[in-house]
Amino acid sequence: MSDITFAFTLTLLAGLATGVGGCVALFTRMENKKALSVCLSFAAGVMIYISFAEILLKGFEGLEAAYGEGMGYLIATVAFFGGVAFMAVLEKIIPQKGKDLKRTGTLSAIAIAIHNFPEGFITFMAAMYDPALGVAIAIAVAIHNIPEGIAMAAPLYYATGSKAKAIAISTLSGLTEPLGGLVAWLALRHIFGDVGAVFGLTFAAVGGIMVFVAVYQLLPTAGKYDSHASVMRWLFAGMAVMAASLVAMEFV
Repeated sequence: MSDITFAFTLTLLAGLATGVGGCVALFTRMENKKALSVCLSFAAGVMIYISFAEILLKGFEGLEAAYGEGMGYLIATVAFFGGVAFMAVLEKIIPQKGKDLKRTGTLSAIAIAIHNFPEGFITFMAAMYDPALGVAIAIAVAIHNIPEGIAMAAPLYYATGSKAKAIAISTLSGLTEPLGGLVAWLALRHIFGDVGAVFGLTFAAVGGIMVFVAVYQLLPTAGKYDSHASVMRWLFAGMAVMAASLVAMEFV
């Protein structure tokens, strides 16, 4: 399997996890919102840990190799907070969810499809740069995509009465992830001569994006459905599982 095929396959699988979330929402009893809180808290822990323990560090390494230690560190730091700022602006641009269930589900699908592009990009780029890191990020993104699928499929189903339509829309929104990864890679590889710098800049910026999603979106939503103590327990459980998987990969 070529590097590009491997990277695209990983990104596709991570994106399809959104459809898995849709299936979970429609074929299991979701009245117990604590289950959703656990999923969101765990996903937040996974994303925060890998952002600081792997993604941002890769950003520092790539940019310091390209621009020197001091300037590379500065650019990576600015890129990280640039990723945070990008998501903050995107959050303001995307229309707020209304009361109508169909509109809520549709807007959720649009929002998720839009922010799946950078997720697809980082998964694809990571897999091209370091296959083991690509697998770790794909797992983190997939875990976080499941509650997103739940969030859009449930209101669509209750509004339309069609499980097939709700699952199809949630799955299609996840497919923007591999599309975003492939398109971004094909475009950037012809624009930038120093591919290492592109990797570094991308890793640093997407580290900020993932931390924003975890802190600004996942944790507050999880807190609505369970106690603070429970949210924190599952947050650190997510970190621990991600840490264990990264350690295990060092011995593979």
